[in-house]
Amino acid sequence: MKRIFLAILIHLLMLMNASAQWVQTNGPEGGYINCIAISGSNIFAGTLGAGVFLSTNNGSSWNAVNAGLTSLTVNSLATNGSTIYAGTNTGVFLSTNNGSSWTSINAGLNNHNIYSLAIGGGDILAGTAGGGVFLTTNNGNNWTTLNTGLPTNTTISSLAISGNVLLAGTFGAGLYLSTNNGNNWSVVSSGVPNNTIVYSLSIIGSTIIAGTNAGVFLSFNNGSSWVAVNTGFPSNIVVLSLAISGGTIFAGTNYGVYLSNNNGSSWAAVNTGLTNTYVLSLAVTGSTIFAGTQGSGAFLSINSGSSWTSVNSGLFNSFIWSLGIIGSNIFAGSTTGGVFLSTNYGNSWAAVNTGLTNIHIGSLAISGSNIFVGTSGGGVFLSTNYGNSWTLVNTGLPSNPMVTSLEISGSTVFAGTFGGGGVFKSINNGSSWVAVNSGLPANTNVKSIAINGSNIFAGTQNGGVYLSTNNGGSWTAVNTGLPSNVTVNDIAISGSNIFAGTIYGVFLSTNNGNSWTAVNRGLINTNILTFSIIGTTILAGTNYGVFISTNNGSTWIPMNIGLNSTNVQSIAISGNTVFAGTDARGVWVSPLGGVGFEENQDETKINIYPNPFTSQTTINFSEYQNNSTIKIVDLQGKVIKSINFSGKEFELEKDAMQAGMYLIQVTDDKQNFTSKKILIQ
Repeated sequence: MKRIFLAILIHLLMLMNASAQWVQTNGPEGGYINCIAISGSNIFAGTLGAGVFLSTNNGSSWNAVNAGLTSLTVNSLATNGSTIYAGTNTGVFLSTNNGSSWTSINAGLNNHNIYSLAIGGGDILAGTAGGGVFLTTNNGNNWTTLNTGLPTNTTISSLAISGNVLLAGTFGAGLYLSTNNGNNWSVVSSGVPNNTIVYSLSIIGSTIIAGTNAGVFLSFNNGSSWVAVNTGFPSNIVVLSLAISGGTIFAGTNYGVYLSNNNGSSWAAVNTGLTNTYVLSLAVTGSTIFAGTQGSGAFLSINSGSSWTSVNSGLFNSFIWSLGIIGSNIFAGSTTGGVFLSTNYGNSWAAVNTGLTNIHIGSLAISGSNIFVGTSGGGVFLSTNYGNSWTLVNTGLPSNPMVTSLEISGSTVFAGTFGGGGVFKSINNGSSWVAVNSGLPANTNVKSIAINGSNIFAGTQNGGVYLSTNNGGSWTAVNTGLPSNVTVNDIAISGSNIFAGTIYGVFLSTNNGNSWTAVNRGLINTNILTFSIIGTTILAGTNYGVFISTNNGSTWIPMNIGLNSTNVQSIAISGNTVFAGTDARGVWVSPLGGVGFEENQDETKINIYPNPFTSQTTINFSEYQNNSTIKIVDLQGKVIKSINFSGKEFELEKDAMQAGMYLIQVTDDKQNFTSKKILIQ
């Protein structure tokens, strides 16, 4: 008898992890750029969900520089010479080597959700979400609170330092001033409304500039009083970012970039080439300006804003919530950048948004040459030419609907909506829609729809599953066995098996929804975001990547090598290739591998007992094995364990293997091959 020892297991697991299954595709590029900072020739971009990116060639290409960061949501960046500070959801991080590595500097910082940073001399200020202001004078070795005079639980959205004068812009509580290094604060009541959201603060000489949800305000007396300077702005302008170069002020707004050459007395839009005009961040060096947008990544201007060019190569920060495939065409619906198309299996992507007046894509469905996308606030759009152009098809839908799910059955299209609309049906390819909500509670939010013949299932927010057997004419709750008031993120159907993905895991019904049973063995996180099914194989996208089941959900195993616990919001399968759409990390691709592998067993030669097993099993051979090779292979065809064996039996221990199905492959010294399935419970 021979045991597979821990050392061998660790070695094999290291080998397994060294060869990634998932690979990030080359896009879609762009995403949320919360903050930009410049240090010499280095440009740093802090993103929502993908960490920090560095460009050393003026934005021509970017690389992620995240070693040591425990959060990839970077809200603020600040530089002091060659030292870079990053404010994240898990505190402040310091890099002294251009982002190659980061160190946490959070001693004494009892609120780690950092919204803003400012540097003045040897002082560093950190503004938090709900915890006010913190100060360090020793490069983050320890922090102290500076909250005297600030409202309790204040969110500090911006900070500025000018000598002994400190300014703190809040999220909805106006602007606060300290003239004694933060020992106490007082609200600025002259010129700035008390309920103002102050997104950005900048200083030019003796002038302080505030960007707010009510435009731009200037102070010429160290913040004691302020005057609005909004000539040239639209009436509902929101100033999200500010940057100054010489005597020129740049304002990043919800309407693009604006410029003032007269100290804010008037503003002019400078948006030529800026395809996304929601500008979250700005950074300026000389006549070169970088603009970070909400959803479309970074843009560069080398002529003081006269024209802009997208500079996103290597900047993968897209939120992909929907995927669809027609032949070799892969469509990705982004929640911030519209629809992207790849015709070469993800090697490159291009935006296909002509006619899309709303680029916040939450759902996508394909039938033949018809592609439907559901948007957040813009309703449904249809393309009949592979995304080359889109047409709004909203007749009969509520005003500005949020369409969270789309499903097609023949020529009938169903749309699930948020905001009280419920379910809508179109029998003419979206030309017109009618509400089909009889039996649904009022103001039902529908997150998912699935169709199985004449049966239509609707997964709702806080209401479980509803079933219609008459093409949406009426609905009945089918929630026996489901948790009370559960949210059903997705529904998938394979034959008579109906799967419901919830925050509590996967539930299976084999009787048309009359009853449900939890099937979560092997899942390490039970928040199920999406499903995809091919044959009898089920893939589940979760907050911790992708899981796979080949036995109707009885057991699940992770399929995450290389994916690193990413939120997977959408999955699509083409042949033997899987595509995963993620939060903030774009589209990833993996071979489906050995799913559905077959055993070639010879009961007279090999016997395994018990099978299934929980901790260990015995492999018994009818004949003495001389220098046989025994391999344990997972569903993706990856060799988990491999040993040389001589003898008649050995004990296989579960060790760190996840619950699920595996294949034992035995090759003897005469090259005879036998394989047999095992199931770990």
